[in-house]
Amino acid sequence: MTQMYISSRERFITFEGIDGCGKSTQARSLIERLNNNDIATCFVREPGGTPVSEEIRTVLLENRDERMCNRTEALLMTGSRAQLTKDVIIPALEKGEWVIADRYTDSTIAYQGGGRGLNIEWLLQLNDFATYGTIPDLTIIVDIDPEEAKRRTNESPPDRIESAGIGFQEKIRKQYKELIKLFPDRCMSIDGSSSSDVISSSVWDEIKNRKFIYEK
Repeated sequence: MTQMYISSRERFITFEGIDGCGKSTQARSLIERLNNNDIATCFVREPGGTPVSEEIRTVLLENRDERMCNRTEALLMTGSRAQLTKDVIIPALEKGEWVIADRYTDSTIAYQGGGRGLNIEWLLQLNDFATYGTIPDLTIIVDIDPEEAKRRTNESPPDRIESAGIGFQEKIRKQYKELIKLFPDRCMSIDGSSSSDVISSSVWDEIKNRKFIYEK
C-alpha cells in the first residue's frame, strides 16, 4: 500500500549550493513529491520570479565588459529577493502553500560574503530588510566538490557569476559550511555526489523527521 502524507502547516524550504550542485533538480523533485501527496506548493528560483526580479536577473547574470562592483551585486540580489518575497513568497505562505525555493538568503551570504568578501553581518541585516524577516523552516545545502560541479555544467556557457572560476566556487562552498555552524537548527548538508534518487530520499526523510508532514 502506498503511503500518503498530509502537511502539518505551510512550510518554507530552500535549496542551496554552489553552481552545478544539483539543487534545482532536488527542489523540483520535492515539489513533485509534495504535489503527489496533494500538498499545495509554490516554486520560486533566484534571482527572478517576478517581472521586476527577472529584469534584475538579466542584469546580474549577463556577461558584460563593464565590471560590476561587489556591493552593486549584493544590492541587486537582495532587491530581486525583496520583490519576490513581497509579491510571491509571503502571499503563498499566507494561503497555506509550501514554498520551495531554488536559492534564497543564504546564497547572498555564500556568494557575496564568502565569494566576494563582503561583511557577513552587513549582509545578514540586508537580507532581513529585503525579506521582511521571512526565514525558511529548512535549508538544504547540496554539497559537492567544485571540480565535479564544473564537469556537470561544462555543456552550457557560464553566466557572469559562474565565470568567476573554481577558486570562487571553493570560497562559496566554504561559506556554506560556515552557515551550517551559524544556523544549525535550520541548515543541513547533503552529499551532492550521491545519486539524485538517494538525495531525494534523504530530503524526504528529513522532512518526515522534522514532522513537517505526517502519514494519513
